[in-house]
Amino acid sequence: MALRIIFMGTPDFSVATLKALHAAGHEIVAAYSQPPRPGGRRGLDLQKSPVHQAAEDLGIEVRHPLNFRDPADRDAFVALEADVAVVVAYGLLLPEAILNGTRLGAYNGHASLLPRWRGAAPIQRAIMAGDAETGMMVMKMDKGLDTGPVALTRKVTIGPDMTAGELHDALSVVGAEAMVAAMAKLEAGTLETVVQAEEGVLYAAKIDKAETRVDFARSATEVHNHIRGLAPFPGAWTEIEVNGKLERVKLLASHLAEKDKVLAAAGTALDEHLTIACGKGAISLVRLQKAGGKALNAEDFLRGTPLPKGTVIA
Repeated sequence: MALRIIFMGTPDFSVATLKALHAAGHEIVAAYSQPPRPGGRRGLDLQKSPVHQAAEDLGIEVRHPLNFRDPADRDAFVALEADVAVVVAYGLLLPEAILNGTRLGAYNGHASLLPRWRGAAPIQRAIMAGDAETGMMVMKMDKGLDTGPVALTRKVTIGPDMTAGELHDALSVVGAEAMVAAMAKLEAGTLETVVQAEEGVLYAAKIDKAETRVDFARSATEVHNHIRGLAPFPGAWTEIEVNGKLERVKLLASHLAEKDKVLAAAGTALDEHLTIACGKGAISLVRLQKAGGKALNAEDFLRGTPLPKGTVIA
């Protein structure tokens, strides 16, 4: 017996779970996603979300209400007579009428080890905080923000140089497998949940543009985690003088430099290979991108933008 599933998701991260549930033989009766948004070069074309496009490719009906305040949208959801709703990065807080609008409730695939990093940006926040481990959790949703009981956990190691983009891709695959396993147990009537611990709650606030600028006065470890936690999007940045003019440059990858003592002010180039002093220690910049340009590795970047030893970047 297959479950009748309503799938709710929007970005690339969610697509693997949608495809995995479909491949597992479940009946996806509808996919809910955020409405098409202006995009393209001029921002004039309406762009379907990755989930919207993937669902259409699979022959699944797509719905995209702005919210569920309209009773007609709620009634249409319930009228699908689904067994369960599966939610992965949908982008809307769901009212209780929707959470309770299927026979077995709603289950969310969340990219953290709850209760640590509830909220909007768990992948970025885990790396920025220097966490060595995170994971995917399948949680039965309630009216709180990521507060529901946990049904299934899959842990993932965060490598010392792993970026948010790399962790995003790894968790997407792990999350798809976890949700398929959870739905198999739900179908068999063997899925159990455990209430989240009251200790260790942290909230992963949405990334604010104001926090994306790199502060080299912080320790090298903090700067490194900041850079990789925001790579590739929205991208940590600094300003480098190019031909007498300050130019904004995104820093997309770095390594901790092996420097016992750094006798230079924070932000100072310690050599001609993009090793930069921090408040404590130093980092090596590995991948950079000028505004409007391509992302380049350090060697290629330096060909067009030499950074002599002693240069101070802001």
